This record gives sequence, structure tokens and C-alpha cells, in this order.
Amino acid sequence: MLPREILIRPGFVLPADELSWRYSRSSGPGGQSVNTSDSRVELAFDVAGSPSIPAVDRERALARLAGRLHGGVLTVVASEHRSQLRNREAALERLADALRTATSRPPRPRRSTKPSRGAVERRLKAKKLRSATKRDRRSAPPND
Repeated sequence: MLPREILIRPGFVLPADELSWRYSRSSGPGGQSVNTSDSRVELAFDVAGSPSIPAVDRERALARLAGRLHGGVLTVVASEHRSQLRNREAALERLADALRTATSRPPRPRRSTKPSRGAVERRLKAKKLRSATKRDRRSAPPND
């Protein structure tokens, strides 16, 4: 079945009781049973009000997921599978991926460097060779 806790990354675990599930009829594949089974899954998680998110991660998530949040709640929908269980697993994985990317540390700033003397000399030598090749290809001007 589904886990009691969802590991986002070490030090950040979501308890399953903070997740809110809703089920409805899916418009996807399923034949005649699609009209009777509730296989579409909506998984909601309150990012703004969750006590299990560390404060730094909460700020990052709220900033990065601002376009996907409604009242501080992140909602994920899955309806591509015929079974409700597989859609629940897909929704859990999408939620975990979204939270993982939203709470990841920003990349370290680039440290500017300058090219080595050898690299500069090689570049200039290649430019001179290319220039000589093109100069040799030019036709001589006509003599009048």
C-alpha cells in the first residue's frame, strides 16, 4: 500500500496524515468501467501551514511554487492510469518531485576566472591560421 511517511530528502519527511486526497471519475482509458470507478486522484498538501517543513525550505517552496499554490496549498492531479492505486502512486511521486526541486539549494554563484596564457596564445594562433587560409583563398584582383 502507500507509505506512512514520504521521504523528500534527508532531514525532510512528510507524514501521510498531512496529505489530503480526493477521488473522481477519470476521463482517460478504462472502457465501460470508466463511468463507474473513481480513478482520478487529486493530492493536496498545505505548504504554508505544514509543521513538518523546515522554515528555510518553506520559504523556498513558497517562492518557487507561487504560481502553483492556491491559498498556500499545492495540488497534484493524476489520471493517466486505469487503477486508483497507480494514480495515487503517481500523484505521490509528482508531489515529492515538486517539493524536492522547490526546496533544493540554489546553485553556488559562478566564480569568474580568466583564461590561462597558453589558452589565449592557442586561440590567437588558431585565428591567425584561419585568417591566412581565408586570405589564400581570395582571388587576386584583376590587372587592368
